[in-house]
Amino acid sequence: MEGELLLYIQELRNEVLDPIMVFITHTGDYGVLCIAAAFLLILLRKTRNLGHIIAFSIGIEFIINNGIIKNLVARIRPYEVIDDLTILIGKQPDYSFPSGHTGVTFAFAAAMLFALLFGIEGLPKSKRFVTATLLVMFYALLLGFSRLYVGVHYPTDVLSGMVLGFITGALGYFIEKRVRRAWEKKHPV
Repeated sequence: MEGELLLYIQELRNEVLDPIMVFITHTGDYGVLCIAAAFLLILLRKTRNLGHIIAFSIGIEFIINNGIIKNLVARIRPYEVIDDLTILIGKQPDYSFPSGHTGVTFAFAAAMLFALLFGIEGLPKSKRFVTATLLVMFYALLLGFSRLYVGVHYPTDVLSGMVLGFITGALGYFIEKRVRRAWEKKHPV
């Protein structure tokens, strides 16, 4: 069934969408965009706590996803198994399950969502913050779909990356909160 869905998505490919989806999928390579954004947020005083939350989230996601689950499950990429499936990017160097690209972007998006919903010291719930969070959520969804579109993941790989990213986003939020409180207790201002 997953193979049939991937072949259906392959039929949607065209000369307009192909380069867009390839570009979107490459924005997730190695989590560089998410890491750079977290670093930039850490540098800015007003968004420092949010940057820490995101950094914790994507760090935890990377360790669990790429360090543990991918190697335990060792799922072969769909283009290695499905005869008529062609890929739009190069062969991937690691296993398929779960999607690391999707996981890291959802960890970033979920971290922002938790910060928005539960609050974060020094960062008010402004329209800009709401808009930024919605844009990052949309980007994460689009990136996840791009992994199917270019033919390098099964749908369950992407779904599991979404779930893992959401869980690690929550973990990052709550861990940062505890670490910050412990730090402030030891180093009062």
